[in-house]
Amino acid sequence: MLTLREALRRPGRPGKQVGRELRRHRVPQPLLKRRLPSGRGATEQPNATGDGDAVLDVRFWAALVVTGVATGLLGDLMMIVLFNVQHLAFGYHSGSFEHAVERVSGLHRVASLLVAGAAGGALWYLLRRATAGQRSDVDDAIWKGYARLSFPRCLGTSLISELVIGMGASIGREQAPKVMGAASGSVVSGWFGLSDAQRRLLVACAAGAGLAAVYNVPVGGTFFTIEVLLGSAVLPSVLPALACSVVATFTAWLYLPHHATYIDIPNYHLSATLVVLAVLVGPFVGLLAVAYIRLVGWVSYRRVNGVWSVPAMFAAFGVLGLIGMAYPQLFGNGKDVAHDVFIGHGTLLLLLALFALKPLVTAMCLQSGAAGGLFTPTLSTGALFGAFVGLGWSHLWPGSPVGAFALVGASSMLGASMQAPLAGVALVLELTHSGFDIAVPMVAATVIATAVARYLDGYSIYSSRLPADE
Repeated sequence: MLTLREALRRPGRPGKQVGRELRRHRVPQPLLKRRLPSGRGATEQPNATGDGDAVLDVRFWAALVVTGVATGLLGDLMMIVLFNVQHLAFGYHSGSFEHAVERVSGLHRVASLLVAGAAGGALWYLLRRATAGQRSDVDDAIWKGYARLSFPRCLGTSLISELVIGMGASIGREQAPKVMGAASGSVVSGWFGLSDAQRRLLVACAAGAGLAAVYNVPVGGTFFTIEVLLGSAVLPSVLPALACSVVATFTAWLYLPHHATYIDIPNYHLSATLVVLAVLVGPFVGLLAVAYIRLVGWVSYRRVNGVWSVPAMFAAFGVLGLIGMAYPQLFGNGKDVAHDVFIGHGTLLLLLALFALKPLVTAMCLQSGAAGGLFTPTLSTGALFGAFVGLGWSHLWPGSPVGAFALVGASSMLGASMQAPLAGVALVLELTHSGFDIAVPMVAATVIATAVARYLDGYSIYSSRLPADE
């Protein structure tokens, strides 16, 4: 068989000669065997390469569908636990979690978190002791390549996490469905006899799909998978990541709603004042992200372990309860407070207090030994900062609502803190089904913030939490 160079050197019509004599070489082998008349290869487009080590064969796709369905169902289970604990702990059946917390007494708030601290500390201590040596750290498992997780430990950790969040702990709810998606991918990989490379790809896709399922963000979940977990936007990574997120999200509709997570967000319009502030605030968000990431890394390394985590969690949650007597908005993962600022609520002093306190109480919960996510706490911190700065800025240059500044702050803080600008913007757009008219300032702030965080430090809220190398 002629090489491309030899065929092109032949006299006559090289394109026709190439099309007749050259065959296509790619894994998987395409059904159309002949090249185009030019003789150029399809894989010259950098993202359309061959599968590499993780072959996308029929067995892999079957495993991916099973994993996507399992991830969606497990995401539903985690949210059922969370919502029912919230309703039992604060005695409400409708409305938002934030309003339910505000309606109960200060003593009730403190008592709820003390119970959460005592129960969570004891349960996590017993679980970690019973499953010593078993793995549940998704990011570490994927980045190191082994991608093997203990389903019992993942399930126990996830259930306890949703229990304490439902009672008011200031950590993210997405960690549980992310962990359970990855754990299901690890189990299904064994059932289907996948290779190590295929297992790693499937586990990463399922982790991103867990995030996608509980927030109804299949595109954002896909970007999270390829930017944060895989670091690869080639077609053999994007296709399974998107497919798994779609299957999981569709499955989760059995229980979860299929509308935006943040509803009734106005369709904010572009303005000169918003564009200028987005460019100016980007570097400050980058600096804020670095400080936040460093704080997360510090408390993660010094997290209380063993039997001491029981009194430490009881004390930390108790302190959060006392602070929550004045600021009940700090209870939970921060979803409702983000919604408040997205629709323009909040005074300058309240926004400043919540922005300063939210990352601190989240870090305090993590250091006490609690396991949970950082996605929504990070988003809410960025939204509060954007709203605070925007409210002050609007006195100098009116023309854009506070909620628009909050969306810019949320996307830029997410992008910089995750070191994933595409995911940051896509997630905010999907979460709110709004912001498309102000996408340019959102992207500008996110790019600048992410670049500042990358060149100044380079860690993310996920890499900063990795345990010390053994």
